[in-house]
Amino acid sequence: MKKFGVLSAALAFAALLFNTSVASASDQTNLLDQAATTISHMKADPAFGPARNMLASAKGVLVIPKLVKGGFIFGAEGGSGVLMKKNGNGWSAPAFYTMGSGSFGLQIGLEQAEIVMLLMTDRALDQVTRAEFKLGAGGGITMVSLSAGAQANLAADIIVWTSGKGLYGGLTLEGSVIKGRDDWNRAFYGKQVPVADIIADKVTPPSANPAAQQLAALQP
Repeated sequence: MKKFGVLSAALAFAALLFNTSVASASDQTNLLDQAATTISHMKADPAFGPARNMLASAKGVLVIPKLVKGGFIFGAEGGSGVLMKKNGNGWSAPAFYTMGSGSFGLQIGLEQAEIVMLLMTDRALDQVTRAEFKLGAGGGITMVSLSAGAQANLAADIIVWTSGKGLYGGLTLEGSVIKGRDDWNRAFYGKQVPVADIIADKVTPPSANPAAQQLAALQP
């Protein structure tokens, strides 16, 4: 019975992470502001230096401004983010996403992290724009994390920058699920729009995108 109670609590927490309740457009505007702040933090991090030139070659970028990981008996992590595709010399309209995963163990504490994923190949971009993509679940997708000692010639489908704080020693994205937030995209654009159409710039954002502006400022 006790085991069932723990499992129920974990499932309830995971459900909150993937909450698909109706969102207002102000939620997306706030997230874009947060994503811009995260990108500015990445710019100031020496670990990002080697990847600055790679940004010009990236096919897309996924920004998760606040990934929250917490647990007592069980652990889980999740957060909302924004995907932008490289179109010419600029960045596409924003498509809204969520990332989450769950695990069990004797973990106590709380961790928040900022995450930026540089999608370096068409294969990586295609995987992320699917209905649901699980990191580390095969598909030939390689992923590396930036660190202060990273080389300038990093080679991977996805290059990950993270900045976190809390009681946990590190952040593991293996097994995390990335999926589009149809309700957020609908609230922001005023109609149901496929992610493929959003990042192909077939729709016009109702407001400015400060995250795209920060990305443009990062390019050499």
